[in-house]
Amino acid sequence: MNAQNLKGKLVLIVGPSGSGKGTVIEELKKRHSDWFFPPSCTTRPPRPSEKDGAVYHFMSEGDFKAGIESGEFLEWAEVHKKNFYGTLRKPIFSALEQGKTVVREVDIQGFKSIKSLIPAENLTSIFLIVENLDELKARILKRGPMTEEEISRRMQSAKKEISESHLCDYRVPSPHGKIPEITAEVERIILSNKA
Repeated sequence: MNAQNLKGKLVLIVGPSGSGKGTVIEELKKRHSDWFFPPSCTTRPPRPSEKDGAVYHFMSEGDFKAGIESGEFLEWAEVHKKNFYGTLRKPIFSALEQGKTVVREVDIQGFKSIKSLIPAENLTSIFLIVENLDELKARILKRGPMTEEEISRRMQSAKKEISESHLCDYRVPSPHGKIPEITAEVERIILSNKA
């Protein structure tokens, strides 16, 4: 897979847990069936409503680590010192070689890894920023029960990610209840940067 052959655009939707990345991507999927939305790989167990291969490929830790060893991931990270998450290299490079718009959700660690591998002209990064950390905490708690330690870890991660949001090409505010407006702004940015 050669970075010189890339004709498409990889759009990274970046932000901490609870910033609305997944919701915005679900809205974009409804509007742009011609765009490619590759699933993420994770070792975390599926939530009751999740189907394998829709948003995530659920993998055992052993399989995930084997994928790391064989270089299958464009980026990967151990998140909250608990589960592995990663982006498979092959589907993304294949779609970019075909000139497609590829939209992918990542955290700031993933963005920094990918930025070093994909040429700048084939990459756009959009950080969804939640200014109010109490609101971010409330969004995270809506996902299900969590220990105080887990909540604290996620909030520390969020603060660190927000402090690095300037590394992305765009910062889009993600206030509560404004998904149509947030999606419209993200869509406008993607369309104005198409390859």
